[in-house]
Amino acid sequence: MMFWRRFRVVVLGRRVLTPSPMRLRLTALFLTLLVSAAHAAPVPQQVDIPLSSGVLHAQLYKPEGEGPFPAVIALHGCGGLSGHSDSVLPRYRDWAERLLRAGNAVLLPDSYGSRELGPQCRVKEMHVKARRERVTDIAASRAWLMKQSWVARDRVSLIGWANGASALLWAVRPQSAARDLSPDFRAAVAFYPDCRISAGLGWSTRVPTLVLIGADDDVSSPPACRQMVDGARGRSALARIVVYPGAYHDFDRANTPLHAAAGGTDVTAPEHGHLGTDAQARAESQKDVAEWLAR
Repeated sequence: MMFWRRFRVVVLGRRVLTPSPMRLRLTALFLTLLVSAAHAAPVPQQVDIPLSSGVLHAQLYKPEGEGPFPAVIALHGCGGLSGHSDSVLPRYRDWAERLLRAGNAVLLPDSYGSRELGPQCRVKEMHVKARRERVTDIAASRAWLMKQSWVARDRVSLIGWANGASALLWAVRPQSAARDLSPDFRAAVAFYPDCRISAGLGWSTRVPTLVLIGADDDVSSPPACRQMVDGARGRSALARIVVYPGAYHDFDRANTPLHAAAGGTDVTAPEHGHLGTDAQARAESQKDVAEWLAR
């Protein structure tokens, strides 16, 4: 097919070529593809972090340039970090990309996949416990970040969801402080953790910690989280709780209609309670997280 058609015009007595409509359409399509590629979603890099026994696999989102950048260690819930075709599930990728756009490096350790385990939401005897193995993973992730030249070592924070948030609560307790001379975590954000054990143990934190939970969360316990945070005031670093009216578990997860977990076959979901997006709470939590990490 001829993409150019010839015709005569009198321009200083010379013949010129004019692009055909087909050529123009192809050019427009090519430019559209170039723009789309330029705005493609960032692809994380897998990194391997040494543990005392084995290796912790993690996914890293890193801004362009040499830094130093603030960094966030992001902790997945009981459903795990990855899926069949995703190295990072959409719910965590959404937050990672949001934090990345704000200039943060984001490290997502895979506590289950690294130990060749699947989702642990409906496992009665969990082999990876929030207060034990997952706290070890947090410490290893922090130690790895402290060795990277592109990390602002005094601006490393934590964020976690559900089981990952429960691990975060254990990791920020004064008893869990690292014994090295590196700066401590800058801040921590816990989305709908299970606060019942921590509240009963007289939890406190050495790191400014924000707890975010829906008022109608029937998977975790908003009253226990209130009790935990209220009990910590006056004897620990700054602790704050935000309870979003009418919101359920997973309120910050995009495009998830409210539904009951009980009776479902989804092994990445809890056995009981309700899950689903709350648009207002989602938007407010995004603002709350950004302000807390920018402190």
